[in-house]
Amino acid sequence: MTVNVGGQTRGRGAEAVAAEEKKEEQSKINPSDYSCEVILEKTTKEKANDRKLPSDAFEVCYVVDGEERLDVTRSGKAVNVFDMYYDKYGKDSVKKIDYGQGTVNPSQWGYKNKEPQKKKRRKG
Repeated sequence: MTVNVGGQTRGRGAEAVAAEEKKEEQSKINPSDYSCEVILEKTTKEKANDRKLPSDAFEVCYVVDGEERLDVTRSGKAVNVFDMYYDKYGKDSVKKIDYGQGTVNPSQWGYKNKEPQKKKRRKG
């Protein structure tokens, strides 16, 4: 049973408690606890196939509420990626984990060169 509160529908009793607990559980998952870094969330296949991504990135296909999603996640091991998504979305949510198409060395990914300083001219 739901109630209209301030223009929003809210669950009553057990429904409200279950919905709030589910939101809290999903917010508690921290990718760094699993040695992972989510690069792209809910992305397209074209963006996931970018060659400028690191070579240690994985493409993760999973299902949430009947909607199939694609993420690009960095990790040293695929099992860490699986553990994170399993704990975050539950059983039967992870459909496929593939290697990404990136070619950049992981230690060089995200590195930005400094702009060269202008040389001072001597007057003389």
